[in-house]
Amino acid sequence: MADAADHLLCDLTVVTMDAQLRVLENAGVAIRAGRIAWVGPMAALPPALADLPRQALPGRVLTPGFVNVHTHAILSMVRGVAEDLGFAPAYTPGIPHGHDVRPDEAVALARLGAVEALLFGSTLVNDTYVHADLTLPAMAGIGGRVFSCGRIHDADFSLIGDGRWEHHDAIGDRTLDDALALAARWHGGFDGRTGVQLSAHAPDTCSDALLARIGEAARAQGLRVNTHLAQSRKEVAQVLARSGRTPAQLLDEVGLLDDRLVAAHCLFLDEADLARCGRAGIHVAHIPKGNATGGTAAPTSALRRAGAALALGTDNMHADMVEVLRWALAIGRLQEGGVDDFWQPMHVLRMATLGGAEAMGLADRIGSIEVGKQADLVAFDFRRAHLVPCVNPVGNLVHTAQGRDVEHVWVDGRQVVAAGRPTQVDLDAILADAQRAAQTLWQRAREGA
Repeated sequence: MADAADHLLCDLTVVTMDAQLRVLENAGVAIRAGRIAWVGPMAALPPALADLPRQALPGRVLTPGFVNVHTHAILSMVRGVAEDLGFAPAYTPGIPHGHDVRPDEAVALARLGAVEALLFGSTLVNDTYVHADLTLPAMAGIGGRVFSCGRIHDADFSLIGDGRWEHHDAIGDRTLDDALALAARWHGGFDGRTGVQLSAHAPDTCSDALLARIGEAARAQGLRVNTHLAQSRKEVAQVLARSGRTPAQLLDEVGLLDDRLVAAHCLFLDEADLARCGRAGIHVAHIPKGNATGGTAAPTSALRRAGAALALGTDNMHADMVEVLRWALAIGRLQEGGVDDFWQPMHVLRMATLGGAEAMGLADRIGSIEVGKQADLVAFDFRRAHLVPCVNPVGNLVHTAQGRDVEHVWVDGRQVVAAGRPTQVDLDAILADAQRAAQTLWQRAREGA
């Protein structure tokens, strides 16, 4: 990817997400060497920056890039189907599964997920699934930041759809070794745009011993960990029967429950586990839309009050983080039983930006529009009918915007989306490749049913 040219974005509204949560009207952002060199009202533009090439964007709202902390890009292969099956595809018989995906199909579907996320304003995705050694560089080639890892587990996934949990050391050795090799190859790659979090699939698909090994490896390599936690009653029952502990208790005992853990879902936590997760300061990857589609909701009010940090992810079926913002706010208010200061649009926008950056250990680099940070930026077109009039830009963004309102995206100051189209890749070719991959997967699944 070509180096970013120094330039000035001007005449727009800037939602900074800085410590003061400033929203600046008639403002500008100067970009130099891929970083933010200045942000403020245009009336206060320093003379030294006045000669920078300008990109005037009146009627647009600029936000930090979204940090999508929990995705499975390849699972677009079951888009429009898995939402109505009641639980995660990995546990559902009769549809394509991760172990069914061939390398070329994985790359095609992962590239679709990466470009979809970028078009919807996610400048970083934290993706896990299969063939990560191939999908990570393929996704990074789209232009965004990509953290990725293959599923680390020792349960035999080919049996789980039939309700059988069999753990094998050889599977655990292979999946953990693959993850560590991926980190050695790609953590900090693509000029710092790629990385690895060790992806312990879930407490029911990882034995106690494997979970402990993942924690040891993460500490030894200076890596963070992500997992699914309390994502189903089936998981909780399985871990209780196997280990005599709740999933959160088990993660605590093996040394994984801490502020370097990104835990997705966190749906079925008892009072003691809520307190345990809060004390540990875990980062919850809240999946409000996906969970609500399945008839569940994470206890996000209780988690916040306990001390857990919240970030947002889209998970399986789509990459529209704006829709996720809206669902996160609505679910929080349902828990509170009304509208008050505990859940306001700025809270969920922070979860999608700086909160995500904190979960990824990157808050010093991304997540807000501040001098010195990487220029990961998203411009929304607020000239559209559903976003006019605009009295409160953050309110409009959360309540009435859509991911399709993203017009431009920059990563490290490079424009990777312009006028709603990716600049680095052929979108039509990516769509066609993904469609073919999904069709062949479904054909094999039907023939094997």
